Amino acid sequence: MSKKISEFRMPAEWEPQKSVWMAWPHNKDDWPRLFKKIPNVVGKIIKYLTKHQRIDLLVNNTKSIKKTRIYLEKIGCNISNIKFHKIKTDRLWLRDSGPIFLVNKKKREKTILDFKFNAWSKYKNFRNDNKINGYISRYLNIESILPKKVNSNKYKRVVMEGGAFDSNGSGSILLTRECLLSSKQKRNIGFKKIDYENLFSEYLNAKNFIWLNKGIVGDDTHGHIDDIARFVSKNTIMIAVESNSSDKNYNALKENFKILSNSYDENGKKFKIIKVPMPSPVVINKTRVPASYLNFFISNKTVLVPVFNVKEDKKVLKIFRKFFTNRKVIAIDCSDLIWGFGAIHCMTQQEPKI
Repeated sequence: MSKKISEFRMPAEWEPQKSVWMAWPHNKDDWPRLFKKIPNVVGKIIKYLTKHQRIDLLVNNTKSIKKTRIYLEKIGCNISNIKFHKIKTDRLWLRDSGPIFLVNKKKREKTILDFKFNAWSKYKNFRNDNKINGYISRYLNIESILPKKVNSNKYKRVVMEGGAFDSNGSGSILLTRECLLSSKQKRNIGFKKIDYENLFSEYLNAKNFIWLNKGIVGDDTHGHIDDIARFVSKNTIMIAVESNSSDKNYNALKENFKILSNSYDENGKKFKIIKVPMPSPVVINKTRVPASYLNFFISNKTVLVPVFNVKEDKKVLKIFRKFFTNRKVIAIDCSDLIWGFGAIHCMTQQEPKI
């Protein structure tokens, strides 16, 4: 498999997409007392995406498919661009539970990396989510690869989430030490930095690793990269910054910026860095939630950016519009959605076009 996998790569998010895989919300425990507001937010995201591209939507059962179809049609979604799939899920965060798609353009082939999912080594209900990749692989009739620890005699399947790393599609990967190397919420017992680098080198053909330090306060994944730094082109990275020195995120984000400023791309060149301010703290039921503008999603024609009804929203949207001149930047109010500790990027998983 290693010979074959070396011919594949993971396209960057801004490259052409065939579809976006999503799941319809049903787990009321993820949004205590606010769940009734969540379908509206998810519906808006689907509405904007279906204007220009296909959505593959996972729904729990036949009854829910009927209800969801009626609801989405009512709010103005392009139903002809939605393929409904009857499959049970635990949560809707497909960035983490869904597949990582790889392509081989020469052979016009696609394959899936089916990492093991264990709900961020935090929650106990993940059995349904861990079956999603197998279903998608069968539905698309494409081979799935189960990544295992590299350079090991023992077969050890790897736990990984799509929100734990970010790729520029040409060999550079962004990650955090907090998520993958700390003793808290440990995904892969015994794994060291070199094991993760070997893993991404073997399965994603990555050769350049930028290890930032910590994620943001309130992040129940314990340091996912997609809240703090994202590639927006091969050599451009948007990074979250905090200007309030008394904020709990101030020192960690300052440290991340310093690391990134001293980093190089796969060709040995400095990155272009775009600073994105953090939103004012968002607190729900006395809990600070991981609100960040970096949890955006780039689709074929749009960039969906989470906003939180705070003073920084306008300034940040200007930053996005200045950079993404060839896509429409759309603000999505995520001030209720974030109570589930995730936003737009967390719930979407792009399937590339070959």
